[in-house]
Amino acid sequence: MLDLPDGVADYVRRVGIDEPAPLAALREETERMENAHWVSSPEQGALLGFLAGLIGARRALDIGTFTGYSALAVAYALPPDGEVRAFDHAPAFADIARRHWANAGMAERFHFHIGPAAKALATLIAEGQGGTFDMAFIDADKEGYDGYYEQALTLVRPGGLIALDNMLWKGTVADPANTSADTVALRALTAKIRDDARVDACLVPIRDGLLLARRR
Repeated sequence: MLDLPDGVADYVRRVGIDEPAPLAALREETERMENAHWVSSPEQGALLGFLAGLIGARRALDIGTFTGYSALAVAYALPPDGEVRAFDHAPAFADIARRHWANAGMAERFHFHIGPAAKALATLIAEGQGGTFDMAFIDADKEGYDGYYEQALTLVRPGGLIALDNMLWKGTVADPANTSADTVALRALTAKIRDDARVDACLVPIRDGLLLARRR
């Protein structure tokens, strides 16, 4: 979490978050991996699940699934017939995700697309699934965010939610002198979404920045 005094983040996790045991087991295994920093935090997972329940979500997109923590956090908030479409390029990550989803008793709620997410999302659009999803979580390659956002806008229904992770990018977006490709892409997309008449949006400073956009 960003800029919290020592001990406060631990307090939030201890008393403010109900993290089911299978979800915690997935996070703990992921935190031992080389790319542990890619996993969503418990605070973020709790917020995504809360928002999914708040909007009555049944179908969700998880773009950039990694080991499946955010997808499982959302799945817990869905009804028994709920569905999460997960997207990642790495079969090894998918194997970890599927194992933990099964341990949570939710394997049937997931469809994992392995390969380029943009291609798989385009297929869903071509199949006529536009406007049939309730929410999307985007946490993939940063230069691809704009394209994923546009595809999510097509796939998510009016009143649905699009959440984009890492929108503060460790604070680099606030530094005009930082012109790295990822930073420039995220900075430009944030400004675009702020001015986008198709959505209502709010940038939340949780962990590395979560931008929430509600489709009008």
